[in-house]
Amino acid sequence: MIIALVVIAVIVVIGILIYNGMVKSRNMVDESESQIGVQLKRRADLIPNLVNTVKGYSKHEHDTFMDTIAARNAGTSEPLSSLENDAKTMANDNVDLAQRVKANDSATAGLGRLFAIAENYPDLKASQNFSQLQEELTTTENRVAASRTNFNRVVRDYNTKIQSFPANLFAGMFGFSKRDQLPVDAADEKVPEVKF
Repeated sequence: MIIALVVIAVIVVIGILIYNGMVKSRNMVDESESQIGVQLKRRADLIPNLVNTVKGYSKHEHDTFMDTIAARNAGTSEPLSSLENDAKTMANDNVDLAQRVKANDSATAGLGRLFAIAENYPDLKASQNFSQLQEELTTTENRVAASRTNFNRVVRDYNTKIQSFPANLFAGMFGFSKRDQLPVDAADEKVPEVKF
């Protein structure tokens, strides 16, 4: 009788430890998802400032600058306003994470074109505001990438935990389900071409 009680107690303790481990892993996934949202919001707040800095500078060389932007946008079919729209999507907490990440990837491509435009305007590149915003965006890009990497790692660990024996027996009973990792940005999958 005592042996049976000890075995039952051990099974209950193991069940509690497994359950608590799964809860901890699920909470880590939620936290890392939230961190991505924080970084995307930060980036979304910076983009309008950068666009406004470029627009503000364009008052000095309005015609030339706007013609250049129009020519570049005609070739890419993505005006500066699309950057602002992407920023609004990234900042919107009511939009799911996948859509916010997609807007982030779209904004990354648009910012590359914006920085290419800035290359043609040394005064703009030298502008302290532009340089500071560009540095902030670069830093935020690195934070977003690190947050995405961390999210995928935490999701991998969580999925492994709930799919491994004996946790998989408890996962189904307590509603723990597999989570999806964030996909790689399509632009990142292309190998850059270097020409000499």
